[in-house]
Amino acid sequence: MRVPEIAPDADAALLADEAKYCSFGDTVHYTDPPKLFERCEGSYMYDPSGTPFLDLQMWYSAVNFGYANERLNNALKRQIDHLPQVASQYLHREKIELARAIAVDAERKFGLPGRVHFNVGGAQAVEDSLKIIRNFKKGKSLMFAFEGGYHGRTLGASAITSSYRYRRRYGHFGERAMFLPYPYPFRRPKGMDKEEYGEHLVAEFARLFETEYHGVWDPKVGECEYAAFYVEPLQGTGGYIVPPMNYFKGLKKVLDQYGVLMVTDEIQMGFFRTGKLWSIEHFGVTPDVIVFGKALTNGLNPLSGLWAREELINPTVFPPGSTHSTFNANPLGTAVGLEAMKMMHETDYEAMVMAKGAHFLEGLKDLQKRHKEIGDVDGLGLALRAEICTEDGFTPNKALVDRMVDIGLAGDLEHNGKKIGLVLDIGGYYKNVITLAPSLHITTEEIDLGIALLDQLLTKAKRAA
Repeated sequence: MRVPEIAPDADAALLADEAKYCSFGDTVHYTDPPKLFERCEGSYMYDPSGTPFLDLQMWYSAVNFGYANERLNNALKRQIDHLPQVASQYLHREKIELARAIAVDAERKFGLPGRVHFNVGGAQAVEDSLKIIRNFKKGKSLMFAFEGGYHGRTLGASAITSSYRYRRRYGHFGERAMFLPYPYPFRRPKGMDKEEYGEHLVAEFARLFETEYHGVWDPKVGECEYAAFYVEPLQGTGGYIVPPMNYFKGLKKVLDQYGVLMVTDEIQMGFFRTGKLWSIEHFGVTPDVIVFGKALTNGLNPLSGLWAREELINPTVFPPGSTHSTFNANPLGTAVGLEAMKMMHETDYEAMVMAKGAHFLEGLKDLQKRHKEIGDVDGLGLALRAEICTEDGFTPNKALVDRMVDIGLAGDLEHNGKKIGLVLDIGGYYKNVITLAPSLHITTEEIDLGIALLDQLLTKAKRAA
């Protein structure tokens, strides 16, 4: 088949072909026209004209270690020349060594032996975790999950993702999760501090088990109808919400008391985004299952997976063939993932990320003093949030955020007399939160530049209102 040649810099022709030949079902066009990029390096992407765009979202936290990371790129190149392909019914060294690295780390941290199971995307790993939970819980298929939670858009993952819009056109989801309030400190009830708010929500959850008439618990046999609670330690798409530090410890106590498993979704917050390998480590609890993806390969080759404690995943209870994907544990992905794990072991990412995160958060707080439309700033490590509101500092202001995104992608901001752009991601319950996930290798100078560009952006967006 002859592939038509495309003339250089033919942006309009490319966009016309995209509009005609590409499914929009796997694409979200946040701007009109959609933005084209030509190359990337470090913390920057470049459009066809060569304009740099400082990226403060890094492919939704999939590129934690910077664009075109030389060490990880070289690992991919070596693997291509060594063992680029092998069917998953056979073994290769990189899969085994990567699984061992993750499992040994988990056993050291949580005191539990476990195993690692690979797939190719975050939603697929969530699907695999659902199979593991259903199997272990003798076919129970109901789950608890959070309002504002996002776990993917496959059918099973959509059932535990709170947004109805991801389910609306696909029939009735009879096994839809019970969605419970996530602790959202900025919008907590008046009169409560953060810790009281966390305790309050734990107590409300515990109420479900007080009597059979709350519908989840049979006290006569001591059995819950729900198998597991799917949690994001920090909500991702929900707006990078940092919960009260006491919340998950209280929640896990209730779950353990009533035999409900905890599955932590680390797809967006894993691999030192928050200053720990797993964000759940900040909260002093031990999960039963950890689901991961995105940054494990720095966006170079699809690879996701899960860690589950031995009791749930050993071959006696979860035998060969329980799930399968042609490309799971693929040698390119596992080779890069193994190199990434070695890099994380050799470098003190915890100290580095926490220091850079503190500097970035201070910059956001200073920005908040100059713009009353910034209602809340918060963060943990380099997972940061700025909630954009009206002038009252509380009412969500999606329109202002949308203008900011458009202006940032126009590439007309200024730095040292030259044009520059800014790449942002938007999340939150009201789509009014700038969710910041810069490269973990971002420099202090680039953080300061990001704050300065956000200042420009806000000023321009408010004038354009």
